[in-house]
Amino acid sequence: MRNHTHNRLAGMAALLLASSLAAPVRAQTAPPAFAGIFSDHAVLQRDEPLSVWGTAAPGLRVTVRLGSASAEASADANGRWRATMPAMAAGGPHTLSVTGGGGVTTLKDIMIGDVYLCGGQSNMAFPARLSTGAWPDFPANPNLRFINIQLASEPAVQDDLKRPVEWRVVTPTTAGEASAVCYYMARTLQQTQKVPVGFIGSTWGGTTIQGWIGASSLKTLPAYTKRLEALADMASNPAKAMADEARRHEQWWDAHDPRAHAQRAWRFPEFDDSGWPDLTPRGSWKDAGIAALADFDGAAWFRTSLTLNEAQARAANAIQLGPVDTYDSTWVNGVRVGGGSTAWVWRDYAVPAGVFKTGRNVIAIRVLGGGTGGGLTGLPEQRGVKTADGQFIALSAPWKYQLGMRSKGLSIPPAPWDIPTSLSTLHNAMIAPLAGYKFKLAAWYQGESNTDAAKEYETLLPLLIADWRETFAQPELPFLVAQLSSFGSVATKPGLSNWAQLREAQARTVRNDRHAGLAVTIDVGDRTDVHPPQKAVVGERLARAARALAYGEAIAPGGPEAAGVTRSGEDLVVKFKNTGGGLRTYSAGHAIGFEACAGAACEYALAVAQGDTVTLKGANLPGRTHVRYAWADAPYVNLYGGDDLPAAPFMMEVEQAGQ
Repeated sequence: MRNHTHNRLAGMAALLLASSLAAPVRAQTAPPAFAGIFSDHAVLQRDEPLSVWGTAAPGLRVTVRLGSASAEASADANGRWRATMPAMAAGGPHTLSVTGGGGVTTLKDIMIGDVYLCGGQSNMAFPARLSTGAWPDFPANPNLRFINIQLASEPAVQDDLKRPVEWRVVTPTTAGEASAVCYYMARTLQQTQKVPVGFIGSTWGGTTIQGWIGASSLKTLPAYTKRLEALADMASNPAKAMADEARRHEQWWDAHDPRAHAQRAWRFPEFDDSGWPDLTPRGSWKDAGIAALADFDGAAWFRTSLTLNEAQARAANAIQLGPVDTYDSTWVNGVRVGGGSTAWVWRDYAVPAGVFKTGRNVIAIRVLGGGTGGGLTGLPEQRGVKTADGQFIALSAPWKYQLGMRSKGLSIPPAPWDIPTSLSTLHNAMIAPLAGYKFKLAAWYQGESNTDAAKEYETLLPLLIADWRETFAQPELPFLVAQLSSFGSVATKPGLSNWAQLREAQARTVRNDRHAGLAVTIDVGDRTDVHPPQKAVVGERLARAARALAYGEAIAPGGPEAAGVTRSGEDLVVKFKNTGGGLRTYSAGHAIGFEACAGAACEYALAVAQGDTVTLKGANLPGRTHVRYAWADAPYVNLYGGDDLPAAPFMMEVEQAGQ
């Protein structure tokens, strides 16, 4: 999925350079400080030992105070300290302070209550202000607070957030920026539980689940061994990792483009490009108004130059290209400085010292694209060279272009640090730094970007859940999953569906984990919009699951769920649980979307709902092995329970005689 929040992100190489050049998190002369997750208005988890951490001069003894409680700790050799205080009941506001070495840092308006962690991709990131009926649906609530973790990606586990966050109290002007799903879940639970609630959004649109799983967990799957080794190289030796990646790209081009070797000269400053046509890249090349580009899919080269004086050349340390579609390799004066593999994502590459020269510098970029536009898709003013002293020197000279090989559908396997298909990098930068914080529950809304490998999700989702529980040292952390909604083509006959397969993986994961819950959303999707706006419904269904799972209320966690399929004469009978007093069908005298299957061959069946069962009339034919319901990318559904919750999609085997 394309997600334009990507467009303001720096590339991994730039992040690495920034990390290597940055000063320590806190200067040793500064007073002791809290880690980036702590700020005024924070909410800490009630009834759990309270872990608080931060930075100070190495060896400094610090005292932490929260209300009337206090604890002491010493900063280690890296200047990091951690203190633990006894569990506290819900309440507040309190003051949180750390003192040491004559300095003090104080945070105000700290509440003790329940804290929720909400993760996933764009449907969890979707802001509340865009949800259906959002305005004026944001009443001020001093007992409801939130933060959004800033986007960050790192090849190694980080101790702290890349940028500190600021907890915000929910008001009509702040709530709109919160995750809509997380906000409506948290608001509903705050109203029922009557305690302060804080919710943390850690999301990145378009990302796959693999980026959110720690490397120590992901390495248990042999398929990821080599890519994780490359990621480890990027953490310990970025220069080697980038060189290895450049060689891999060269090998790919040599294997796919017969002219690749001859075109290597095009990246060097001495190449004469005077015979190339002019082009001012602005948007995709297909929209450039040039006949040769209008229907072009394949590789295109772009070249321009930049003149720097001696001081500028010495200070220049990065190049910004704006968004690119899709795959690029970028050279400065013949030196490869970076490459990316994500459509319409900003490219911002660190450039090693000495690459920029006094006088003329040549930038050469090879782009493979066209399927979603192609080229340097940003605006001219978004491209330039950055310097260590904060200058931005625009790439204002004319651009030249030349077409390379024509191809359609080719893709270059991404590096393991490339967003959105990275391995572990989001966990490293956006989850691991929260370790020590305690949570009442976690909620997860993701999977759209994994539908191409839906079957593997049945392995990856349990791995993610176990990984997060280990990260937060909460082995029974309640984990809620928002099942994928409907999106895509409408089925007119039974068939394969990656979206249905992934929903089934989500459902099976939850069935096999007594501390997990599922919110079914199949009826609130939009087959033409992967971001359906009815987020309040999703949040409220997650809240219902939380009330049963995390708070122990005697309610069904969701709507009707298939519990078994048996044979009865000529019919197949599906038994349901959690029917809320009985099944019902809307707009028809029967339930639509049921299929009776013999192996891979499935047929629609007349399905009649009564009480807690659905009977598939005449479906008990020889060879029938299983039943499916709502098995399509964007199925129409009309089966609900008495509490007006939709029946969950499923695929279930028919019980054999004697079972």
